[in-house]
Amino acid sequence: MRVLLVTTVLFFAQLTHAQTENFWHTLAQVSFKTVKDPNGYDAELPIFSKYLKTFHGKKVAIKGYVIPLDELGGSGKFMLSSLPFNLCYFCGAAGPETVVEVETTDKVKFSTKQITMEGIIYLNESDPNHHIYIFKNAKIINQ
Repeated sequence: MRVLLVTTVLFFAQLTHAQTENFWHTLAQVSFKTVKDPNGYDAELPIFSKYLKTFHGKKVAIKGYVIPLDELGGSGKFMLSSLPFNLCYFCGAAGPETVVEVETTDKVKFSTKQITMEGIIYLNESDPNHHIYIFKNAKIINQ
């Protein structure tokens, strides 16, 4: 009985760890539809999968690379990318599902090394002033 309990605990710990490691795969469960904005320009709206929607407003952990954006207000607001800086979405090699907009009270310095952050993920379907994924109350848990 004790062996079964230990095996079960280890299995679920491994499963949880695997989900944390691969959260970018979950964020990839989005498609886009083109609509006209109020000014008549084409705009792409995200269509999130049912599974992805279950994470809206929930705490998650995600590994990524810091993409500094001074126009977002400094070191407490930046983008976290699944890819290194030279391959990131803004450099043309990936889609918008490979980055999250991060809001944190911690000072985060730019580094080329991958970090792990934990925070609350929000799915943005309608505000064009923000990215499709917003990661709030984020904290570095592994640098």
